[in-house]
Amino acid sequence: MIETSKVDLKLLSSSIFAFDIDGVIRDVSGSYRRALADTVEYFTNAAYRPTPEEIDELKAEGVWNNDWEASQELIKRYFQGLGKEIAISYETIVEFFQGRYRGRNSDWSDGYIATEPLIATTEYFRGLTIAGIGWGFFSGATRASASYVLQRLAIDAPVLIAMEDAAGKPDPTGLLLAVKQIELRQDKSATFVVYVGDTVADMLTVVKARIYDPSYQYLAVGVIPPHVAEDLRDRYAALLKKNGADLVLNNVLELTPQFNLLQS
Repeated sequence: MIETSKVDLKLLSSSIFAFDIDGVIRDVSGSYRRALADTVEYFTNAAYRPTPEEIDELKAEGVWNNDWEASQELIKRYFQGLGKEIAISYETIVEFFQGRYRGRNSDWSDGYIATEPLIATTEYFRGLTIAGIGWGFFSGATRASASYVLQRLAIDAPVLIAMEDAAGKPDPTGLLLAVKQIELRQDKSATFVVYVGDTVADMLTVVKARIYDPSYQYLAVGVIPPHVAEDLRDRYAALLKKNGADLVLNNVLELTPQFNLLQS
């Protein structure tokens, strides 16, 4: 654990846990982020390949949660720096990106997605269920990509709000849709909503949710994604805190039903 804030909240059966997927449930440093760098490099004619730190700097702006849009923006900024404008369609960028991420085979076996390490475990989610905590997912990934990793975790038909289902983060609509669906499945209302994410956009989503629907008490839990170097982890944690994180952990598995969120 890196840092906590004192929060008037305990993990009771009236809690709902909603999770981002990329960087929280799975390590996408060698998949989504690699595909992003590949895409920028390709469309800048191999003149520029963004570093992990440069990608983090872009995402720290809080509006580039969608990696297709992030790719397009980095390409645009590169050419603007040269005093040039480009005419590459968004659809062309997405097609190239997906060719790297999903691959060309119908089963995605040749794509970067096939080698993503898992961070969470099946046992972790089973423990939440046993504790009476409702849980689900709100992710900016496509439904197909998110479902792919959840199937690897043997999670059958979970509540999942994906890219196709709601506006992108930091718009809180998707988070609140997930919460409502989890409540319906549990047949009971929640008091506390805990959202776990790894980006500035994730934390800002909770900040906006507090305004959009103040009927819940919210907790924004940040986790440090695996790609962040050890000497940069404290700085990354501070960035999440600055943008609304109430709690920052090294790994989602630290957030258990027994975790005391009142500790500091």
